[in-house]
Amino acid sequence: QVQLVESGGGLVQTGGSLRLSCAASGETFSGFTMGWFRQAPGKEREFVGGIRWSDFYIFYADAVKGRFTISRDNAKNMVYLQMNSLKPEDTAVYYCNFWPVSASDPWGQGTQVTVSS
Repeated sequence: QVQLVESGGGLVQTGGSLRLSCAASGETFSGFTMGWFRQAPGKEREFVGGIRWSDFYIFYADAVKGRFTISRDNAKNMVYLQMNSLKPEDTAVYYCNFWPVSASDPWGQGTQVTVSS
């Protein structure tokens, strides 16, 4: 069974940057579209963006367009989320997972991103 491990979160000031990483063990990302998601306190988990395996086509939620960049390294089985121009409303726990997510896809522990105003 695949295990997803997110890392790279932290505390930054408004306007700062962070780079999140997602590693998989137990199964390769190869052939799968991968997505980033986030869940803010008291809110439902929401989609942030995704990257297709075949042609690296990337798509983003409107809230992060122009500020966040997704990339992947298929050889290393890693997916990344570069976050620039961070805002307090980006504060959340960030997760990676397959896209679209199915009920059987496990979630990792996520990584906390906190943006101070």
